[in-house]
Amino acid sequence: MSAPSSSLCAPSCPLAPNPADLLTRVRTLRDHIATETDTIWSDWADLDMREAFRPSAQNLATYLAFRHTDLSAVQPDLAALGLSTLGRCEPHVRASLDAVEAALSGLTGVPAAFPDPSRLTRGPARLAARRDTAFGTGASGAPRSRILVTVPTEAATDPGLTRDMIRTGADAMRINCAHDGPELWAAMITNIRAAGVEIGRYVPILMDLAGPKLRTGAVAGPNKARVCVDDRLDILREAPKAKAKHAALSLSHPELIDRLTPGMAVFIDDGKIGAEVVEITSKGAKLKVTRAGPEGVKLKPEKGFNLPAVEIDIPALTEDDRTALDFVVGRADLIGYSFVQTPEDIRLLIAEVDKRLPEGGHRPGVVLKIETSQAIRNLPRLIVQSGALCETAVMIARGDLAVEIGLERMSEMQEELLWLCEAAHTPVVWATQVLEGLMKEGLATRAETTDAAMAQRADCVMLNKGPYVCDTIRFLSRVLGRMDRHMSKKSARLGPLRSWRGNISV
Repeated sequence: MSAPSSSLCAPSCPLAPNPADLLTRVRTLRDHIATETDTIWSDWADLDMREAFRPSAQNLATYLAFRHTDLSAVQPDLAALGLSTLGRCEPHVRASLDAVEAALSGLTGVPAAFPDPSRLTRGPARLAARRDTAFGTGASGAPRSRILVTVPTEAATDPGLTRDMIRTGADAMRINCAHDGPELWAAMITNIRAAGVEIGRYVPILMDLAGPKLRTGAVAGPNKARVCVDDRLDILREAPKAKAKHAALSLSHPELIDRLTPGMAVFIDDGKIGAEVVEITSKGAKLKVTRAGPEGVKLKPEKGFNLPAVEIDIPALTEDDRTALDFVVGRADLIGYSFVQTPEDIRLLIAEVDKRLPEGGHRPGVVLKIETSQAIRNLPRLIVQSGALCETAVMIARGDLAVEIGLERMSEMQEELLWLCEAAHTPVVWATQVLEGLMKEGLATRAETTDAAMAQRADCVMLNKGPYVCDTIRFLSRVLGRMDRHMSKKSARLGPLRSWRGNISV
């Protein structure tokens, strides 16, 4: 049979993109990015910056400029020519652009030099080294993502529990300074260090400062202070009376009442209760409950209180945090910084750390806990300021953050945080409620398992406390190991599929 004529093919065979035209577009894009990068970098260049972090900060500046541009129109044309669509360039933005430009130039008949391949490997190597410094080198055959486990109180008196957690797959250990105290912390550290030596692994210790938690104070009201949708809820400047007519509560920071305005949304207890401000009075504020579940929710003291629409200027370091630092500095490998929102917060922490450093001591690393809208907006500045001064990681504190920005936006935002931190060669911790059902009840849900699999793209996954801790560590390690065969950050690893080999006939 003769080949079909070109006229017959034309209607169903659109022309491929013109490499010369595409090259011009890419060069224009690159020049625009270079100009904006210089503008961003000019705001950071005067920082007293560790030389080890400078290339990472420069790549982050380039990535921000790169992502301020809409690339969606050029990507299909690049793909049609079999070229990179620049969708995985986070750790090496400029080198990726140079490689695409060189390939396009070659397609036009004017060969150009490709970038040195090491320019495409330096960023990932920096990120891997920082991951290992912060969260351990992992057991033999461990997945790329490390496992950070919150130490339960029992680990202070049960060295065997600590050994079991590490043998099962824990790579780093977290001590929550909001609980227990210096005597128990010291015992936990002793057991962790001893277990690491016995097993032959470096097991870093993160000590997490409590921070200025915004909490409910005293509560009162009818029906055991249980509220339902459409109920009235009062927020008072002083503790409510025991026989309050309406459900009422006070706050750990009563000055926040002055920031409330009618129509503003308020969330309590990790969002279990939602309410809208109706009126401001001399005694406080009247609210209408908008979310409380079909059976209502009981108001309780010491529960989280969130004001998503308000930038809260409470100092990130409390006096309790300063007291904890007296113990933490010189003992912890990492400090978890709660409620960090501005570069000034970071400088404050480092100043307090430096006051307590033993002679010849080294600053511990800092884990920036991102849990407010303001922290998200300031994240590039937070990473650069912290990375300039010490080893840095970022924790996606999904509990408070989800309440602050809304569940609908949370999935999108955790993706963007992963991308931004990869561009800064900065490790990310995926935290809050990972495999919580398995940890507390001994049985994982399908949704939890999928969440754990998605967490593999982070550099570290955090587990909280629970009676099934070793079972949970073991399960998570297996899930991460399976996913590690298929994904590396945003890149698919195309190893052979095993599920359908030899079973495809019909």
